[in-house]
Amino acid sequence: MTAAADPARRIAVIGAALDLGSGRRGVDMGPSAIRYAQLSEQVSALGYEIDDLGNVDSELAEALSEGDPSARYWDAIKATCEQLARGVARAVHAGELPLVLGGDHSIAVGTLGGLAAAHGGPGGLIWFDAHTDLNTPDTSPSGNVHGMPLAIALGMTDDRRFASDAWPLPMLTDTRTVLIGIRSVDEGEKQRLRGLGVHVFTMYDVDRRGIGTIVEEAIGLASGGAFTHVSLDMDVVDPEQAPGVGTPVRGGITYREAHLGMEILAKHGVVSSLEVVEVNPVLDEHNATASLAVELVCSALGARIL
Repeated sequence: MTAAADPARRIAVIGAALDLGSGRRGVDMGPSAIRYAQLSEQVSALGYEIDDLGNVDSELAEALSEGDPSARYWDAIKATCEQLARGVARAVHAGELPLVLGGDHSIAVGTLGGLAAAHGGPGGLIWFDAHTDLNTPDTSPSGNVHGMPLAIALGMTDDRRFASDAWPLPMLTDTRTVLIGIRSVDEGEKQRLRGLGVHVFTMYDVDRRGIGTIVEEAIGLASGGAFTHVSLDMDVVDPEQAPGVGTPVRGGITYREAHLGMEILAKHGVVSSLEVVEVNPVLDEHNATASLAVELVCSALGARIL
């Protein structure tokens, strides 16, 4: 592939090796797997300068009490997210594009919190995921925080546990929040969506309208706020092509649909921050999911076939 990237841009890579928010172990190794798949080399080939800041601190479940079962391990997750938020904010202030490597999707609280803090208010989001992640402690069937980051970021709970000096609440504007690839929604999330201005494109919409049309529309919907962030949960891709994820759901987007979505984002120049989450090397096959994650990052940053 040839590059269509701005060679002057610097990218701050920040890892968040956290799996406390999920019910299955292994995604804490995601940042290492993505780096091992030659992230720096491939992104550098596009003309970017990489500033790899390493990983923020995170705890191991074996060393902790899970605490309140309605938001398991939240105290430890919050500490990691606060450190991540401050790192993301520093990268923005330094003129760097934050590229966050997860870890489970609970780390989005830190990423979005840092963006909202750095940009002075709530922004927009394009969220590629099989799940809506709109549960709260009151509705979550599992208490796993990786199913709650969007609810937290949208300020949908008045639970003071989720407030922090590291971020403002809300972090997002609901009408500038766009979800793509959705195909697994809990009942409490369905009810909550009826009262929100969040835009949801399910796999039915992708099948019927095509990923290109949907991403083009999503860009218009998400733009105009303090920032526009892209969050890529690798379980949005069908598990036949991305087997190494913590919560696979059949019927996801294809390899080429995933690339096309990223390529359209790059074409419109809307990627000013990016995170890739839920790569689980324990469940992967020859690091295929991490390698695909690197490919998709490159497409989002301007890689082209010609």
